[in-house]
Amino acid sequence: MAKLISAEVERWPVAGSFNISRGVKTHVDVVVCIVGDNRYNGRGEATAIYYHGETAEGCAQAIRDFGASSDGRLPSRQSLIEQMPRGAARNALDCALWDYEAKVSGSPVWALAGLQEPRPLQTAYTISVNPPAQMESDARAAAARGFALLKCKLMGEGDAERISAVRQGAPDVRLIVDANESWNEADLLAETDRLAALGVEMIEQPIRHGEEARLTGLEPSLPFCADESCQDSADLPRLVDFPAINIKLDKAGGLTEGLALAVLGQEQNKRLMVGCMLCTSLGIAPAFLLAQQAEWVDLDGALLLARDRENSLHVQDGYLHPGTLWGNP
Repeated sequence: MAKLISAEVERWPVAGSFNISRGVKTHVDVVVCIVGDNRYNGRGEATAIYYHGETAEGCAQAIRDFGASSDGRLPSRQSLIEQMPRGAARNALDCALWDYEAKVSGSPVWALAGLQEPRPLQTAYTISVNPPAQMESDARAAAARGFALLKCKLMGEGDAERISAVRQGAPDVRLIVDANESWNEADLLAETDRLAALGVEMIEQPIRHGEEARLTGLEPSLPFCADESCQDSADLPRLVDFPAINIKLDKAGGLTEGLALAVLGQEQNKRLMVGCMLCTSLGIAPAFLLAQQAEWVDLDGALLLARDRENSLHVQDGYLHPGTLWGNP
């Protein structure tokens, strides 16, 4: 049986800066959890959900406290869901247990989870919110690197102008956008129509979490995707007016719950997106397995860092290829 070995915080620098409507990031702190026995170890990584008040050190301490409360002997992954609240701490621990099980069993995680062997996936590449000229330049550079799907951050003012500039820089790419709850004073239908005319295909979280009723009765020209409004499967009953959901393992609290959310979402005819926070490839690897069944893949968290781990996932012509640092015997 696995025991908790460690839970520590690591800091990784961002390449340049990462700008969204809530602020600017120049680094990310992640929590890395290691579990194991005298023969095998498993690792998991998570990024604190800062808009929930989580911190990396708080998540690390929550894992240590959980390990201490169980005398170091960890429960099954399903029992973990019942004993620990959703969030980044549980994600790190859950993913470490999956990695440990792969090593003990001699089978990769994708096989243990009943999934197909993973294939390379086209991932979105994030264009930070900036003045239009900068976003145009960034989009042109991303397209030149082979990224054919761009995700543009918005801020609730001047968004159509920003996307028009992005179109100038990258006229042939697919575009999705993330408003990060910033369309609070906006005419949702009018803003959506403007972006649809520019070739945008999906809008992520235009409204604040808790204000889902604003969507009731609307018939927008583009699908809205729930991000902050969708943490785990318990949130699905509130999301009847969101045709799509963005599954992030840090929000859901692990690959175990992420897989369950995907199944339930598809049963309710939800279109699936799999996303991530800023993180290294150790955090991306479990989400990469879940993303095999997603319509939109947004797993560029490690690509936005100044450096990554050894044996990391790598990108070629806009496609993310699996590495070997997690989930293998």
